[in-house]
Order: sequence, then C-alpha cells, then structure tokens
Amino acid sequence: MMTYQAPYQDMQRLVAQAYKQQGLDTLAPFDDFDLELANAVMEEAAKFASGVLAPLNQVGDVQGCRFEEGNAQKDDDQKTKVITPAGWKSAYQQFAASGWIGLALPEAFGGQGLPKYIAQPVNEMWQSANLAFVMFQALAQGGSEILLKFASESLQARYLPNIVSGEWTVAMALTEPSAGSDLGALTTKAIPQDDGTYQIKGQKIFITYGDHDLTENIAHLVLARTPDAPAGSRGISLFIVPKYRVNPDGSMGKFNDVRCTGIEHKMGLHGSPTCSISYGEQDACIGELIGERNQGLMAMFVLMNEARLSCGLQGVALGELGYQSALEYAKERTQGSNGKGERVAIIEHPDVKRMLLDMRSETFALRSLGYQIAAQIDRADTTNDNALQARIALLTPIFKAFSTERANVMAGQVVQVFGGMGFIEETGVAQIMRDARITTIYEGTTGIQARDLLMRKVRGDQGLALKALLCEIDDQAAKVEANSALSKTAEEIRLVVVTIRSLLDKALLGQEEDSLLGVSVPFLDAMGTLCCAWQLMNAVVLAGDDIDDGYYQNLIAMVQFYGAFRLPTAKAALQTVESKSLGLQEYVF
Repeated sequence: MMTYQAPYQDMQRLVAQAYKQQGLDTLAPFDDFDLELANAVMEEAAKFASGVLAPLNQVGDVQGCRFEEGNAQKDDDQKTKVITPAGWKSAYQQFAASGWIGLALPEAFGGQGLPKYIAQPVNEMWQSANLAFVMFQALAQGGSEILLKFASESLQARYLPNIVSGEWTVAMALTEPSAGSDLGALTTKAIPQDDGTYQIKGQKIFITYGDHDLTENIAHLVLARTPDAPAGSRGISLFIVPKYRVNPDGSMGKFNDVRCTGIEHKMGLHGSPTCSISYGEQDACIGELIGERNQGLMAMFVLMNEARLSCGLQGVALGELGYQSALEYAKERTQGSNGKGERVAIIEHPDVKRMLLDMRSETFALRSLGYQIAAQIDRADTTNDNALQARIALLTPIFKAFSTERANVMAGQVVQVFGGMGFIEETGVAQIMRDARITTIYEGTTGIQARDLLMRKVRGDQGLALKALLCEIDDQAAKVEANSALSKTAEEIRLVVVTIRSLLDKALLGQEEDSLLGVSVPFLDAMGTLCCAWQLMNAVVLAGDDIDDGYYQNLIAMVQFYGAFRLPTAKAALQTVESKSLGLQEYVF
C-alpha cells in the first residue's frame, strides 16, 4: 500500500519564499497571517493528510462508488443514490468538523479567512493523500467565491454558512452530452417564474460529486439559457439549483427534482462520484439567478480559474506521491550489481537516479510556481495591481497544463522504477497513472490551455505580460552567471529567453491564427520548462543562511540536472514553434 508524508521542509521553505518575494510581509492585511501561523496550519494538515486521508486512497480506488436504486415507497422524492467508498463519510465529517473546507473562506460565514498562500500547500497535501476524496474542496472554494462576488446578500446568507461549514457541498454543472468545451452549444433551459425564480430543465454530465451520501444537500451551479437569450456563449446565465430547496431562513426544504441518472465507470479517481444529472425531468426544478442574465460565463470563470489552479496543483501532488513511492521502492529493491560485483539496491543505478531526480526536480519546481501564484493572488486582491493580475492570468494556463502533463510523464516513470511490480495493482502505483490521466483533460484540455495562453494571454496584450516575465527571468539568470555551479544552466535559461523574444516579434504576434494554434502546445511546453528552471534557480538564489548544507547542495544539483536534462527540450519545442505548423496544413486526412 502507498503511504504519504507531506514534504514539510520543501513546503515550509517555498511558502516562506513566496510570502516574502511577493511582499506579503509588508502588507497590513497579512499582519495576522504570518509564517508562524502558516507553519502551524501546515503541521496540522500534514497529520490529517497522512493519518486520515492517505489510508483511504487505495480503498477508494479498489471499491469505487456505487449507484443504487432507492426504495420508491420510503424515498419517493429521490429514487437513486450514490454510495461513496468505506470510510469516506467518517473522513468527510472529520474534515468538515476540523474547519478545513472553510480554510480560505470568510470568517463572516464561518470560515477561517486564511490567505491562499497558506491554503495552497494544505490543498496539495489533501491531493497527494487522497485526490479522489478531496475533489469537493476546490468546488466549495470556487463556488463560494462566485457567490461572494456575484450573488445577492440573500443568496449568500442562505447558502454560504452551510457550504463553508461542510453541511452542504457544491457541484459545477457545465457539460452536456452535446456541449463539452463548447459551452455556447448548451441547451439546458431556465424558464422565468412569477416569483423571480426559474424552472430548470435539462441534462448535465461529468458532474464531480453531483450526487453522494456525504451531505444531505448539494448546491448545483448550473449554466442554462433563458427563453430570450442570444445564441452562443453570450446567452448563458448561471443559476444555483439545490438538490433540496432552501427556505428563506436557510433551512432545507422539499426535494427539487435534481436526480442522478447514473455514475461514470472511470479509468481513475474511482472514489470520486462523476454523475449524470437530470433537472426537472419528473417535477418542477427551481433555480435562482446568480448575477445578471446572460453573464453566466463571467461568473463561472471565477470557479473555473480556481479549478484550473487546483488542477495544476493536482499535478504537483501526484508527482510528489509518485516520487515518494518510487524513492522508497528504489532504496529497498535489490537488483543487479555495481562495479565491484556487489549486489545493490536499484537506486544505485544511474538511470534510476535519472528518473528519480527528474521527478524530484520537476515536482519541486512546479510546487514553487504554484505557491508563487497563490501569493500573487493574495497580493493582487489586496493591492489591485493590474500588472500582477496579468502575470497571474499568464501563468495560470501554463501551470495547469504543464503541471498535469508532467504528472503523467512522472506517473509513467514511477511504474518504470517499479518495473514489473509497477504493472501489478497491489503495489498501488498504477493508481497514480490512472488518476493522473484525467488532469490534462478536465477544466480545459492542454490544447485549450495552450490556445488560451497564446491567443488571449500573449496576443491579447501584444505580449506585454510575457515580456515582463521574460525580463524577470533573464535578470535573475544574469545575476548568477558568475557562479560556476549555476553558470551553465543560467546561460541556457538566457538563450531560451532570447529565442522566445525573437519568436514573439517574428511570429507569435503577427502570424495567422490557424498556423499558430498548431504549435500552441509546444509553445506552452517551452514556457512551462522555462518557468520550472526559473523557479529552481529562484530557490537557490533565495536560500537563506539557515539552510542545511546538504539541502543546499541538493538544490544546486537540481538546477544543474534541470539545465542538462530538461531545458534542451524547451529549445526543441521552440524550434517546433518556429516551423509554423509545417505539414499540418498540407496533410489531407
């Protein structure tokens, strides 16, 4: 069975780095949220992750969720139900009672009100320990942020206390059988009623925690069209549609005809129920408008951005879980011999070391990037810094897509380290590979993230945010070129920056959209690799006097390794970008 222990030394150091580098220690709103508090929260979260959640991870994978027909005579308002794996309900009750759901939500509604820079490492722990279990966490966070920003005070008062406390959960209902990433094609209807509510009618699929036995009520955030809505994405509105109606005093009312019609039998994340939901199939299903009509996508993007950052963190979390499993196995597994003819553990073999260090350096770098983004969000929310908002927008698709793509590569490396035993389910590592596969798909595929990066974030402001990022990376690399241990990697970083700048002027801002879209994923891959090299360099540059010598030498080794083994792939990807989709336009399928 796989085990998990939070990499506390890494987390503590990178949290402190992001906190200070983003200047949170100089802002009054963070006076009560210093590093001492962050460390205390992380310590408690680490105990819960390893002690409660991790032991259930393989249980959820093996058992999965069950879809059962209800007893129509006893339960005539809900004829189906979803049963989560053994131990899920108890763990959820402990999770909610400990206040983890409201960690970064306002105190006014029962949350702890902690900043994202503290919540980020805590969320990573949950995701490493048991990703399938904690899928509801990002939904609660993002759904609450939508209500806080767009909903009326009445809706906030009726829903938020129960969501923040964990009495109710949140589901995001976007996808339909004929409308996946193309949300403009959705057909779910919202028919206005005389009392200001709307009758919801339609079908949604792929709804994470759309139905379950953990809580009595589930607040569905449903995208739908009113009868007079314009075509396409301009005509989408957002509604809150509870499984059980919510009375004016916030108490739970009668069944709202939100029915689970089945659950998906998935490749991975077996413990997380992925549901098909019907709204208003047999009786009236009532929803309430959030924000303005036809502005649903604007509101939903708040949740989607939260989910994309959470998804990027899932890549880090799965990479860390895989690395820990592979490292432990490599130290124990005896196979082959050294130059002296002595039998050795496989960790002594150079190629196994290569795979382990690849996982270690990539996970460390992506963790650092994710923590920096979280601290940037905290600062931007406090200072209303437009340039910082642009930086966050630029880094979000890179973090989501590159982290999850690399998580899939790392999952394959874990199985490779285990050899034949990695192909055997009992070792548990195959679960990492299966769970990781979806992360590149949901919340926007890698191709969608790459299109967003290139077309909206780079071309949208004529490269201003990208140029600012490149300047920061180049300046840092220039400062350490004189350091013999870092000079080679610093030189390679600067060459990648020069290439991107050249492409920006020659192609990325002026080339036709179709030819650019064909190379958008290689461009994102190059940016992700560059950002990881930057973050590894950043960790060495900002290392304090208190750092352990062995730890510091390992940081240096990771920078050197990444410069030798990974940065060349960024240069190759940029050569592909320069090819202008050669062959794609010419080939006839």
